[in-house]
Amino acid sequence: MSIEKDEIYPNCPITVRTVEIGGLTKSQLFQKLKQHSILLNKFAEQLFANDKFIVSDKIYSVKTVELKVRDLGFPEGATIPQVYKKAKQLDLKLCPLELGPYLRLNYLDQPEGYLGKPAWKNRSPYCAVKVATEIFSNDVDFPKGFYLRKIEGVLWLRGYIADDLHVLDPNDHIIFCQN
Repeated sequence: MSIEKDEIYPNCPITVRTVEIGGLTKSQLFQKLKQHSILLNKFAEQLFANDKFIVSDKIYSVKTVELKVRDLGFPEGATIPQVYKKAKQLDLKLCPLELGPYLRLNYLDQPEGYLGKPAWKNRSPYCAVKVATEIFSNDVDFPKGFYLRKIEGVLWLRGYIADDLHVLDPNDHIIFCQN
């Protein structure tokens, strides 16, 4: 199977969002998620607790692009390092880690990712959206970043673990920032 040139970013279907982030402490951001009944898994909580998760005291806007791994030229999928390298070549950049919680708060109409869909092992769940961020630890047991998911009507901000050999599915959704 070959991908036609016009199917690769920026000539592919994308979702663009402008998200305002910053201005809250980690504690305030965590409380805001709770106020909106957004659940976190243990990996998201681990990211929140880490000193490398820094929040900005100033409010600023970022423009994001959501696309599929295949839209970066990987019809068979690719590893996270391959995806990040290709995104950089296409002038996309990694998102600040704090974008994950703010994006979750702004993306409340995410499609359901559970009902009638199969459960997959070692793969992103249906309708999950990864936020491409700098990876802070090569430890396989330390979360690599956040992803957004809606399960049985409940919004989640989840952290995920993976190693450099894990292949993302070509249909996995991922968010980068635009320059």
